[in-house]
Amino acid sequence: MNRTQLFRATGILFVIFAVSINIPYWLLTKNFEYDDILRRPPEYVLTRFHAGGTGLILTWFAFAILALLFIPASTLLQKLLSREDTPYLATATLMGVISGVLQAVGLMRWVFVIPVLAKIYVNPTATDSTRAAVLVVFQAVHQYGGVVIGEQLGQTLLVGWTIGVGIAMLQSSVFKPWVGWMGLASVPLWILGQSEFFATVIERAPVLETAPIGFMLWEMWLIVVGVFLLRKNGGRRIVA
Repeated sequence: MNRTQLFRATGILFVIFAVSINIPYWLLTKNFEYDDILRRPPEYVLTRFHAGGTGLILTWFAFAILALLFIPASTLLQKLLSREDTPYLATATLMGVISGVLQAVGLMRWVFVIPVLAKIYVNPTATDSTRAAVLVVFQAVHQYGGVVIGEQLGQTLLVGWTIGVGIAMLQSSVFKPWVGWMGLASVPLWILGQSEFFATVIERAPVLETAPIGFMLWEMWLIVVGVFLLRKNGGRRIVA
């Protein structure tokens, strides 16, 4: 792959990822009250989920699959940013790859686990004890698969990737320094937003709802990164 092709492929991946990931997200806000529904009682979530049918399951599946696009995008970006003074980029890229996997795994619970629980819960022949057991399982799966794996670990690793890439951009000939600072500006918002996760287990813990703002800024940054790469003309040949 020559350098021009590498710029183009990486830019396209970043733009597609940043834009397409919002399609299932928008559908979930429209059809499933996402993400406010995550703070609703489990019995309401399961009933509402079952009512969504096959379309809702496929929306979650698309959400999870699109999260995996971040893996090749972040891997290709390392090739463009890697220099002798950026040995940390390999670690940052690994963090980005693992983050993509973890977030996809966390989202997949809505595809292969929650539908089973919802079906059992709404079954008219289910006993009260069965429904109570389903609620306990749902809460455990939701807390571990969602909060621990997808959100806390996934987002923490994504913050690490953003820091590594942002710093590398500050001295890069590919990007203007302000592009790197734009990515780094999202980091404090994500870190403060993690207070919401601790609030699920620590009573009266303060909640700073800055993560949505940080995520929107981060997505805008990815689009800027993609546009920069698409407009860049590389001349040297790269061994892929």
